[in-house]
Amino acid sequence: MNTIKKRSECPISCSLDVWGDKWSLLIIRDLMFKKECTYGDFLKSDEKIATNILASRLQTLEENGVIDKLEHPDSKAKVLYKLTQKGIDLLPLMIEINLWAEKYFDLPEDRKAILKEVKKDKEKFIKSWVKELKKG
Repeated sequence: MNTIKKRSECPISCSLDVWGDKWSLLIIRDLMFKKECTYGDFLKSDEKIATNILASRLQTLEENGVIDKLEHPDSKAKVLYKLTQKGIDLLPLMIEINLWAEKYFDLPEDRKAILKEVKKDKEKFIKSWVKELKKG
């Protein structure tokens, strides 16, 4: 596994070296809520990522063990991307980012519904979601 050269030993800095760019958390977001995606699925996201950037970010996330590339069951020309355990472990961070954003931005209804469930029992929600992500 190739890893990114660390700028420092700071845990925040090391983490940002893996997923701290403008696009990586959006890729992780899509995988968390869809469980698996093709290259084309990522290109269809509202943020309109460029193909060269997408390829680069997918490669970095794969090299750092955050995602896996799998054979597509319906097409030899496509691959599926899926979160690894390392990627799934980002779920609490993603939830906290969403909770922060809820305070300061208008969120889509589907995201509000998820956050409503989170607020009822965050630990239970995380356990349940992790179980679903592992099932794939």
